[in-house]
Amino acid sequence: MLKTTPFHERVSALCVSHAWRRWAGCLVASSYELSHEREYHAIRSSAALLDISPLYKYRVEGPGAARLLDRMVTRTVARAAVGQVLYTPWCDAAGKVIDDGTIARLDEQAFRLTSADPGLRWLEENARGLDVAIEDISAQLAALALQGPASRAILQDLGGMEVGALKYFRVTPARLREIPVTVSRTGYTGDLGYEIWVEAGRALELWDALIEVGTSRGITPTGLAALDLARIEAGLMLIEVDYVPARKAVIAAQTSSPLELDLAWAVDLKKEHFVGREALAREAERGPEWRFVGIEIEWSALERLYAEAGLPPVLPAAWRASIPLYAGGAQVGYCSSGGWSPILKRYIALAHVQSRWAALDTPLEMEVTVEHQRRRAQARVVKKPFFDPERKRT
Repeated sequence: MLKTTPFHERVSALCVSHAWRRWAGCLVASSYELSHEREYHAIRSSAALLDISPLYKYRVEGPGAARLLDRMVTRTVARAAVGQVLYTPWCDAAGKVIDDGTIARLDEQAFRLTSADPGLRWLEENARGLDVAIEDISAQLAALALQGPASRAILQDLGGMEVGALKYFRVTPARLREIPVTVSRTGYTGDLGYEIWVEAGRALELWDALIEVGTSRGITPTGLAALDLARIEAGLMLIEVDYVPARKAVIAAQTSSPLELDLAWAVDLKKEHFVGREALAREAERGPEWRFVGIEIEWSALERLYAEAGLPPVLPAAWRASIPLYAGGAQVGYCSSGGWSPILKRYIALAHVQSRWAALDTPLEMEVTVEHQRRRAQARVVKKPFFDPERKRT
C-alpha cells in the first residue's frame, strides 16, 4: 500500500491529470495538469512549489555525531559551521556510491541527514562505539521545495525576513505566518530556491500560507516531471537513473565511484578515515575509468535524420534510459537521462563515458531511433551544468 504525504489533502485536489508516481513508497504528483510545461516554466520564471516529503530524513545528535558522519561520508563534516549544509555521497568499502544527500548542521552536536534510500541501518552500523543518538524523522518532518526567481520574495512576504540574507547552502530556523520551520537555501532545480522543513502536523497550514501569499507572484504547484527536466539542465544526477546504488547493483560493473560521477570535489582524501577511503585513494592515483559528463546532441543532425524519414523532428521530453554513445564506430559510453531544454533551446543529456572520451568538445554520436530505425546523431561533450544562473548563488 502506497503512503501519502502530509500535503496529500491539498495536492490530490489539485492533481487534475491524475498522473502520479511512486517515490520512496509514497504517492506524489508527476504533473498537476495534463502537460508539465507550465510547471517547468514556473521553476525558471516565477516560483514552483514541490512536495519533497518522501525524502528520508534522520536526526543525528550527540558528542559523537560529527565523528559518525565523518566516518560515513566522503566530505569533512566536523569543519562545517552551524547553519551550513553539505551535499555529499557516501560509499561502501570498495569506494562505490551507496547514496547521496545533504547534511545540515543544526547546532554544534545536531545534524539532519537526508537521503534518497533508507539509511538508518547504515548509520547505526557506523555508529558503533560512539556517543550518538540517531532518529528516523522521515514521518514527523514534512518538506516543501520553493524554487524559482520569485521564491525569496514569497518567503519574505510571509514574514521570513531572515531568509533574504540566507546564503547558498545555508540553513536557518524561521517563522512563516507564525509557523515554526527550518529553511535551507538548497534545491534540485539549479535555480534560486529554498527547501522548507516543517512538523507534519502543520504541513497543510504552511501549504495554504504559501499559496495565499505566492499566488500574486505566480506560485505554481509542480510535480516530478518538471523537476526531472530542471535537474537535468542543472546537471544533477538521480539515484537509480544516472547511477546504480552499490547495495542494489547485481554486478560490479553497475557500480560507480564518486570520482566516476564527477564528485571528486566532494571527496576529502585528507580526512584520516571514512568508509571507502583506501579504495578511492588508489583510484585517484590511477585515475577513474569512467566520467560523468554533459552531452549536447547536434540539432541539425537530429533534424536531418527525421527529414530522411519524411518526418518533422521530435522535441523529446525528459527521458530516463540507457542510450549508447559511439566514437569511431565503437561504443564508448551511454546516456542515462536527457531531454530538450526549453530555456536553452538545446537537446542535452547526462552520460557516462570512458575517460579518454571525456574531454570537453570531444565529438561523439548518440543512438537515435527514428521510425523504428536505429540511427546515430552527432553529439559532443559539453560542460555541466547546462543551466547555471547567477541568481542561484547570489
